[in-house]
Amino acid sequence: MTDSWVDSAVRIGSDLHLVLSGPGGRRAALIRALRDAVRDGRLAPGTRLPPYRSLAADLGVARRTVADAYAELVAEGWLTARQGSGTRVAERAEPLRPAAPASRKAPPRAPGPRHDLRQGSPDGSAFPRTAWLASYRRALQHAPGEAFGPGDPAGRAELREALAEYLARARGVRTEPGRIVICSGFAHALRLLFGGGVLHGPLAVEAYGLGFHRGLLAAAGVRTVPLPLDEDGARVDRLGRERAVLLTPAHQFPTGGPLHPARRAAVTDWARARGGLVLEDDYDGEFRYDRKPVGALQGLDPERVIHLGSVSKSLSPAVRLGWMVLPEGLVDAVLAAKGEREAWASVLDQLSLADFIASGRYDRHVRRMRQRYRRRRDRLVAALAGHAPHVEVTGVAAGLHAVLRLPPGSEASAVEAAARHGVALDGLAAFRHPGTDMPVTDGLVVGYAAPPEHAYGPTLEALCGALPPP
Repeated sequence: MTDSWVDSAVRIGSDLHLVLSGPGGRRAALIRALRDAVRDGRLAPGTRLPPYRSLAADLGVARRTVADAYAELVAEGWLTARQGSGTRVAERAEPLRPAAPASRKAPPRAPGPRHDLRQGSPDGSAFPRTAWLASYRRALQHAPGEAFGPGDPAGRAELREALAEYLARARGVRTEPGRIVICSGFAHALRLLFGGGVLHGPLAVEAYGLGFHRGLLAAAGVRTVPLPLDEDGARVDRLGRERAVLLTPAHQFPTGGPLHPARRAAVTDWARARGGLVLEDDYDGEFRYDRKPVGALQGLDPERVIHLGSVSKSLSPAVRLGWMVLPEGLVDAVLAAKGEREAWASVLDQLSLADFIASGRYDRHVRRMRQRYRRRRDRLVAALAGHAPHVEVTGVAAGLHAVLRLPPGSEASAVEAAARHGVALDGLAAFRHPGTDMPVTDGLVVGYAAPPEHAYGPTLEALCGALPPP
């Protein structure tokens, strides 16, 4: 005789599901189920089992079936039964744990560079832990109950309101909370705009920029057209039939110059005449050291410029928060691309950042880091003047990196020499668009923000030792 069925859950300390199935009838099935529960630890030693009557009622079996099963397991040593103490799992019954599979050792991690001058990272040791924790606690304490439900794809209203005020004050952005959509960073914004079908190519881009972004766009089927660069920034006069252009107008990445005022006006005029759009990557717009930061391009025409920003440079790339300031006509399309619920940006992080900004802590942190990075850049310039005066630091005093102009044909050997000295950095060629016809310029992209303060001096010494002779 073979009976197979699944009975209801039995509450033994915590909910325990006993599956009564297999050959031998209900008594045999109950014995197997209890024995398995003891063996694998779901019924711990000393656990008191329900009385016959209760368990029989829960399982829909006869009381005699439970009594016989208990008696069998007592005889086998799995259970103990004492007058007045009921039936319990035997103390000596140790759970039989399945043999652990042969562990796979993780491959050994390659040691990191002694001196990290790669671009793109702020000083991690300077993250404002105490201030951020205070904002996190305050945000958690005052968060309304609905904040712990499905997130709004537009982002928390508290953060959008704080950003609208901050961006207007610090970056000259003209917007309102309803035109801001929160995302997890600049790359996420590109994926939503192009991968989500909101915008289409071809897209004009600067001849030097992050290859990662070009790859992301290519994966979305977007053809990128490189614009040459000169001392005044991108040659926007070369714009043609493209539908949009992506620029870093405050501080061109990586060459380091701002977009000339005449070209700022020209590109917005092009967008109006063409019915196109300008995507403004404001990746480090707060960090200008020789003058007040130039205002955002978006302020010239909020209906033709999409302002994109994040906290990856001002706070940390570990805080996965960014924003899109959109023309009114694109908000619904971006929200549709994002989906009905927030799937990327933590609501608690959004609330924390909102408090961090509204409390003034964000402003104080940016001012402190602006001073620190200005000193870092000044020390880099001074070290080069003393040890390698033939190497020029190009671009304006801004951002978290600088470009060192090198003699023609020396870039590859300089990158190799830096590696031998334990210095990790990038050559300028790594950022060059493969389709550009600009003349090749040799250089090193030095991210002076990443090293901790105590290690910066030795890092500069190692860098100077790796530079080519005049």
